[in-house]
Amino acid sequence: MLFPSYRPRRVRKNETIRRMVRETQLSVDNLIYPMFAIHGKNVKKEIPSMPGNYQLSVEKLVKEAQAVHQLGIPAVILFGIPKVKNAVGSGAYDENGIIQTAVRALKDGVPDLMVITDVCLCEYTDHGHCGIVENGEILNDPTLELLAREAVSHARAGADMVAPSDMMDGRVGVIREALDEDGHDEIPIMSYAIKYASGFYGPFRDAAESTPEFGDRGSHQMDPANTREAMREAEMDVAEGADILMVKPALPYLDIIYRVKEEFDLPVAAYNVSGEFSMIKAAARQGWLDEERVMMESLMAIRRAGADMILTYWAKEAARVLQR
Repeated sequence: MLFPSYRPRRVRKNETIRRMVRETQLSVDNLIYPMFAIHGKNVKKEIPSMPGNYQLSVEKLVKEAQAVHQLGIPAVILFGIPKVKNAVGSGAYDENGIIQTAVRALKDGVPDLMVITDVCLCEYTDHGHCGIVENGEILNDPTLELLAREAVSHARAGADMVAPSDMMDGRVGVIREALDEDGHDEIPIMSYAIKYASGFYGPFRDAAESTPEFGDRGSHQMDPANTREAMREAEMDVAEGADILMVKPALPYLDIIYRVKEEFDLPVAAYNVSGEFSMIKAAARQGWLDEERVMMESLMAIRRAGADMILTYWAKEAARVLQR
C-alpha cells in the first residue's frame, strides 16, 4: 500500500515534538477569575451548584485574591451580593456598597492584581432584572443613567476596568462618557458585547442571588439562534468606545468567538460560564469524565476559537496545571 509523502503522525510521535508544533498556546496570562463578595465577617459560603467557589466576605476575598495572584493569574472580576435589594438597585452605585468596599480592600491588599467589576443591576434589584422595571417592562434609557453611576462609583473606588453585562442598548457609550467626564478616561471597558439568553447561567444565579422574580431576560439578552445580530451588537459597542469585546457563554458559542476575532481588531474575551463549569464538575464526580483533562481541553478550545482572555471558575486549577 502506498502512502502520501506527508504522514501527520511523524509530528505526533512523542510529547516533545507535539509541544514544538502546537498551534495554540494557553497561558495563565489568558485567565480571569470570577469572585463573589458579600457583606459580613468571616464568611466563606460554598456555592452548592459550583463546587470550590464561594461567597466571600471582604477580608476572605482579599486572602483568596492573594492566593490567585500568587498563582500568576493577572485579573479577577467581581460580583456583589448586597445587604438590601430594591426596585432601583441602589446598592450597585452606593459608594459604600459591597463592590466598592471590596475594590478598595483588594487594591490595598493586592495592588498588582487587576480588578475588573461587573456593571449590572440584576444582583441589586428586588425583582432580579438588569434595569428599572415598569409595568413588567425593563426600561432601557432610564437604566443607562444608573449603570453609568455604578461604573463611575467602581472607578472612584479603584477598579482597573469595568465590564457592563446588562445588555441595555447604548450603555457602553453612556458609561464611556460618564467615566471620561469624571476623570477616568484611562479606565477600559470590557463590554459583554454578545451575551446570549442562555440556559447555562443557572448556577451563577445561585451564586449572585440574582434569579428574576418574574419572566426571563430574553428582551435584552440575545437569541441563541442569531449570528448576524451578534456582529451588529459587537459593532455598536466598538463604535461606542468598548476596549475589549466579550462573548458569553463560551463553549456553545465558539463560532461566535471566532467571528468576533476575525471581524474586529480588538481583544476578545469569552466567559466560560457557571453551567459549563458545573456540568463538567458533576460528570467528573460521577467518574464519567477526567475533570482535569476536559477542563484543559475546554479552555484550549475557547483559546483556539480566538479568545485572548477567558473568564473561568477553573482559573486556579488551570494555573496549577500550566505551572507543571
